[in-house]
This record gives sequence, C-alpha cells and structure tokens, in this order.
Amino acid sequence: MDDSQLLRYSRHILLDDIGVEGQQQLIDSHVLIVGAGGLGSPVALYLAASGVGHITIADHDVVDLTNLQRQIAHTTERVGQAKVASAAQAMHALNPEVRVTALNHKLDAAQLNALVPTVQVVVDCCDNFATRQAVNAACVAHQVPLVSGAAIRMDGQLAVYDARQDTSPCYACIFPPEETPEEVRCATMGVLAPLVGVIGTMQAMETVKLLAGIGSRLTGKLQMLDGRGMEWHEMRLQRNPHCPVCGPAHHKTTTA
Repeated sequence: MDDSQLLRYSRHILLDDIGVEGQQQLIDSHVLIVGAGGLGSPVALYLAASGVGHITIADHDVVDLTNLQRQIAHTTERVGQAKVASAAQAMHALNPEVRVTALNHKLDAAQLNALVPTVQVVVDCCDNFATRQAVNAACVAHQVPLVSGAAIRMDGQLAVYDARQDTSPCYACIFPPEETPEEVRCATMGVLAPLVGVIGTMQAMETVKLLAGIGSRLTGKLQMLDGRGMEWHEMRLQRNPHCPVCGPAHHKTTTA
C-alpha cells in the first residue's frame, strides 16, 4: 500500500482484526455481487469504500424512478441508465481505485461457472428464485462462500453458506429447488426503504470479514429481522444429506 492508501484505510488498519495484512487482503480480493438494487446498492458502496480491489456487479435492469426510494447507489439524474453502470459510477465516486466490472445481463449457469472460480466471495442480492439457485449451485461446485440476503415488506433475512466447510448447508438445503415458491417482489408487495439498507450493510460486513480472514459467525445460521418490532430471530440450519446440490450423491457425480 502507498501512503494514500494507508491514509484512506487507516480506520481499518487500526483494528486488530484487520490491520495492514487484512486490508491488503481486501485490496487483493475479487467479489461478485449479483443484483444492483436495494440490497446490492449498500453492498457495492461499502465494499468499494472498504477497499475491495475488484468488484464484479451483475444486473440486467435499468434505473427506474420507483427504485430511488431505497436503491441508494442510483440518482434521479441516472434514471434510464443501466443499474450496473450507475452503481459503478457511485462506487468510483467513493473510491476511484476500485476496479469495477459491470455485467449488464442476467448470469446463466455457464457464465456463473466461469466467473465464480475467479472470486473469493459471492454476494446474492437478487430477487429471483431461479437465479439464487443457479448462484448457489456455482458456489457449491467451486467452494466459494455465498452471502445471501433478502428483504420484503418489513422483514429481512441474512445467511452465509460456505461450501468450504463440511458442516455448512447450502441455499438449496434450506430452500429446495423443486419447491418453487411464489415470487415475492417489491413492485407488488412493497418494502420499507431502510430495511434493505440494514440487510445489505450486514451482507457487506460479512463479506469484509470473510475476505479479511475474520470469518463469519453466520455460517450455518439464518438471521431474520422483524422490522416492525426491531426484533432479530436466529435459526440454526442443518445440512440436508439428500440435497440435490451439495449432498454426497451429487458430490460424487460432479467430482468423479
């Protein structure tokens, strides 16, 4: 790190858990963010501000006026722009040193399998069940930690799935792919603006901890926030031995 970086990241470096070595790990890291909306906005901004050296952000949507109630990476002037381009502009305004790769399209399984092995952490900020399953499958296949968040109405949830740990469940263990839920979207259900900020900021925090080698206490747990009463509930998650994604039968097939 040069003098400018030492000054920019000085408040991280003062932390015993991070220090110079941990900050350098952040600078040397590559993170994939899937989704540049309500959750992806605070994740992208905080990871850029924290000094993550390379951030790839993927989203096929454009900025709409209805997004601005909660998607803080975007501005009124950028309505109509691709969300990834708008987010990249906001990230560079915070930290021009960060390398941003903006992917203005949906990621399919082949693209995920090519991209996920190049990153250290994947952050799932999307609102589509099929995409979540595809992201999870790629993370399991390449043993890359997945930081997953969701928010709707006044309820949020957060979990970390780490395929590097034998005891960690994956997203499909908890939300089986064959049990396709009814899609719940902010456009039809509504969402409290600061709620996505709370969950997205926590996703960013867990990502920074994983990158800096601090670890994550949330691996194998699901945290749920009731925004009305500001109450957190935590559920321990068990790995499903018959999971079609991370179960032993699938593992033998994919590694043979």
